Amino acid sequence: MIHVTGVDELTDESFDTEVRGETRPVLVEFTADWCGPCRQLAPVLGAIADEERERLRVVQIDVDRNPGISTRYGVLSMPTLMVFRDGEPVKSMVGARPKRRLLQELEDVL
Repeated sequence: MIHVTGVDELTDESFDTEVRGETRPVLVEFTADWCGPCRQLAPVLGAIADEERERLRVVQIDVDRNPGISTRYGVLSMPTLMVFRDGEPVKSMVGARPKRRLLQELEDVL
């Protein structure tokens, strides 16, 4: 998996506890080692995780090693970004994007 400083890695086993137990909204990146756009998105997610840590938790899950959660939420493309609030998905986006655009897209859920 593409490791990003400040972004926790979840598994099928830890997902529900980590996402449902969080009081802040959680941005989940569904990623894979072979995903080029995921590599492009990594520094963006790291920066957002650092800058928005008071308002947002950023995590990632490897779809190849953790197919259960990916299947549960119908994730077919990487990277897929989902925002969860109170354990439920409230927004979904597919594809890499620049930091400014991603922050604009997240405004309504922060």
